[in-house]
Amino acid sequence: MTDLISVIVTTYNRSDALDAALRALAHQSDRNFEIIVADDGSGPDTAYVVESWTSRLTIPIKHVWQKNQGFRGAEIRNRGISVSAGAYCIFLDGDCLAPADFVARHRSLAEPGWFVAGNRILLSPKLTSAVLAASLPAETWRFAELVGQRARGGVNRLLPALRVPFGPLRKIYYRSWEGAKTCNLAVARSDLDRTDGFDMDYAGWGLEDSDLVVRLFHAGVRRKDGRFATGVLHLWHPESDRSGLQDNQRRLDEVLASDRIAARRGLSGLCQDIKKPTPVS
Repeated sequence: MTDLISVIVTTYNRSDALDAALRALAHQSDRNFEIIVADDGSGPDTAYVVESWTSRLTIPIKHVWQKNQGFRGAEIRNRGISVSAGAYCIFLDGDCLAPADFVARHRSLAEPGWFVAGNRILLSPKLTSAVLAASLPAETWRFAELVGQRARGGVNRLLPALRVPFGPLRKIYYRSWEGAKTCNLAVARSDLDRTDGFDMDYAGWGLEDSDLVVRLFHAGVRRKDGRFATGVLHLWHPESDRSGLQDNQRRLDEVLASDRIAARRGLSGLCQDIKKPTPVS
């Protein structure tokens, strides 16, 4: 695939992590992509970080924002999709550090009729604090450095850092929705349009990504495994409020029991753009 790729980076009031994530994206070997910061109600500090990178990046960067009304991951990702110009969208969390070959690897795995689910290495609270405090480029660490961090308890595993040419084996779990997360997920824009994007009826943390994957299956789109090719480093954060998870599970169970393709309230249900907060230095 040679088309423009849109990397949609979700964030909320974590400007230091977003700064690190944008730094990692600034050094991608593949330059034919744009960045869209999908901001779920952050204050001016986040707008400042985006603005500061706009003048330094040689690739386009956009900032979409919505009011803070609790966790609305589905809606802010839809807002990101709505302003994207790429034929292929990669979803990445704003506290994930992508290695330099991240976009290139996703491009090489892109294939009509398939989405790609990648994975991640979780950093400990202590290592996360050190990385952010000293602006350490953890995304550039070689495997030997990660082995050392694993021995010291700094990371939870090593396998996502490996690069293995699995070929046809990447399609073994083509109908498995479990484990596909929007911290590292790539979907063709045409397939997002067919499914009407994420379902904004999902409120609070959890399962809006699973809902999308299940509806992609209903639309005939299959899963390709991005493990051992597209792994990212995920900075630690406190666990999100999961008080709405039971209701979200009920919504997901309904989708699993149906053949519905379109979101109940998706991309087509977005309201008009909202004015972003003014950056502060």
